[in-house]
Amino acid sequence: GINAEYGKQWYQRRVRAVSDPAFFNGCHNNPAFHKLLFSLCFFHAIVQERRKFGPLGWNIPYEFNESDLRISVKQLQMFINEYDKVPYIALRYLTGECNYGGRVTDDKDRRLLVSVMNRFYLPQVVEDDTFTYSPSGDYYAPSEGPYEFYLEYIRSLPLIPNPEVFGLHENADITKDQQETNNLFVSILITLPRQASGVGKSPQDVITTLANDILAKMPANFSEEKVMKKYPVTYGESMNTVLLQELKRFNTLTTVVRQSLIDIVKAIKGLVVMSAELEAMFKFMLVGKVPELWAAKSYPSLKPLGSYVIDLLARLKFFQNWITKGIPKVFWISGFYFTQSFLTGATQNFARKYKIPIDHLTFSFEVMKSEETMDAKPEDGVYVHGLFIEGAVWDRETMMMGEAAPKILYDTIPVVWLKPIEKKDLSKEGVYEAPVYKTSERRGTLSTTGHSTNFVMFMLMASDLPQEHWINRGVALLTQLDD
Repeated sequence: GINAEYGKQWYQRRVRAVSDPAFFNGCHNNPAFHKLLFSLCFFHAIVQERRKFGPLGWNIPYEFNESDLRISVKQLQMFINEYDKVPYIALRYLTGECNYGGRVTDDKDRRLLVSVMNRFYLPQVVEDDTFTYSPSGDYYAPSEGPYEFYLEYIRSLPLIPNPEVFGLHENADITKDQQETNNLFVSILITLPRQASGVGKSPQDVITTLANDILAKMPANFSEEKVMKKYPVTYGESMNTVLLQELKRFNTLTTVVRQSLIDIVKAIKGLVVMSAELEAMFKFMLVGKVPELWAAKSYPSLKPLGSYVIDLLARLKFFQNWITKGIPKVFWISGFYFTQSFLTGATQNFARKYKIPIDHLTFSFEVMKSEETMDAKPEDGVYVHGLFIEGAVWDRETMMMGEAAPKILYDTIPVVWLKPIEKKDLSKEGVYEAPVYKTSERRGTLSTTGHSTNFVMFMLMASDLPQEHWINRGVALLTQLDD
């Protein structure tokens, strides 16, 4: 917990300077140094312990270590000794952006790190004895005292810290426990025997039945030629191109899914060789996981096999309705394979209509009252639905972000109007720049298109609280959940 991680910084030999009396009392402004040193060690413990919350804590679990703390401690003493007034801005920059930020590769994590740092290097820490690090007041910087005085306070901290000290909502504990439980069950499933014992179906029978069931539900591939005739590439409607590109991707995926299911049924019957790929697929399907063979051609998804198949069929139905009934009034943003191409298509339509360079445009966002449907298409831009918010809720009365209810981990977002607008006209006042991800894993890799495989965009959500509040909460929007 916090007290163990925190106390370690004061005890551990690797940061001997902290426990060295000559160093501890070696500043011309010892009260300021002691309090800011305490704050710095608290900050170090916070960034370390946030990792246990998974993607809510950090998109990528960074290995912050004692060398980051050591150099920051020495810089803190040097700056306090050399300046009459504590240079908080310089300290925040060196510690947050350089010493710790040098390890951070994700821009959303860097934003979080700076936000957390701003809670600990403040004039109030030194000047206000009532200043606290958490709303409950359980965590604060003790008043000036000897080295042992600080140790006594650290020992008094709760063994199990409340998520509030990290800036997180109390629901973060539930998310953390769920992740640990899921990891445990995954480990248990891996160790299960593959042979049947006693009565009941054998694993081979189970997979044969499952494969045939999925095959029976899979529709035929989309006819790209027919779609091209009905929705030709035109200057004024980029969505036709988006549709065709999406159908090509889904045809590739469904071809792999269909053929691999046919092959595994044949392999179980002994009609074809059970290759290494098919054997791996057999093992994955047996424990309810999406086979790697499919995942290599698939959109990002953390769903188990049953939910993945249902989700895939829903996506195929969405595009079939688009082909049959025409361009939707409201797009199901979760249904796209490559979401960024859809967003580019929406921007391109606006750019061509008003003769504005596309690189001068961005989106403004308006959350509507309706949950899923609208009576007509917007004049400009697109309506989308299917988004979820993690770490907060969308308040339907105030039409702003609000605190999540206890034990409610996710909330749905009503229809959102994505309106193209020139970047110079976009206002960022009274909003939270919420990152939108395809899955709750949040982290992704840079694909060959230059886009992240997971991050989609920043969506500006109306809020009456400062950005830092939601950044520390780890609030993000997701296009799909894990179940």
